[in-house]
Amino acid sequence: MMNHSTEDTTSLDPDEAQGLKFKHITTRSELNHLEQANIQNGIAWMRRSRRADMLSESYVCQLHRRLFGEVWLWAGTFRRTGKNIGIDPLYIAAELRTLLDDMKYWFNNETYPPREAVIRFHHRLTAIHPFPNGNGRHARIMADALLIKLYKLPTIDWAGGHDLASMNSRRKTYIQALQAADRGDYEPLLAFAGIR
Repeated sequence: MMNHSTEDTTSLDPDEAQGLKFKHITTRSELNHLEQANIQNGIAWMRRSRRADMLSESYVCQLHRRLFGEVWLWAGTFRRTGKNIGIDPLYIAAELRTLLDDMKYWFNNETYPPREAVIRFHHRLTAIHPFPNGNGRHARIMADALLIKLYKLPTIDWAGGHDLASMNSRRKTYIQALQAADRGDYEPLLAFAGIR
């Protein structure tokens, strides 16, 4: 079942927490700070990358590894446990392939306007929830990568001046928009991204 939780963060299993490269990290805010530095490096890599296979499992995993690999040993590898959100881990690879194929079709056939296509892609990627953690941030950056590299358009202002890693009104609106998209209503998510 694909659904989005209202919880601030996805809880880590003990095995996944053991993948933290820095054992001195004890609070969520310390972890967020460390991850944010890694994410900036990952975004720089994404912008420099000349890879032509963006719509491949390999690229999706490499981007996650570039965004979180300095912090987590498991970065870039699919989760093997169930979560309170996301699909059964057994179906991650197949659902991701379907999504990537759908995005190729949408791009090649101009099924949706560019920003709507990447919003739909972003939603489905977060709903699949392929990685143990960092899925929302990865999906937003993946959507931005598609805008930059495929469509040659500017990125979306996801945060709108807020910190989406912390629970605040912007994050609450974002989660509610994802939940509406889970029910097939993309209008709130399009509005959130400034498309409607």
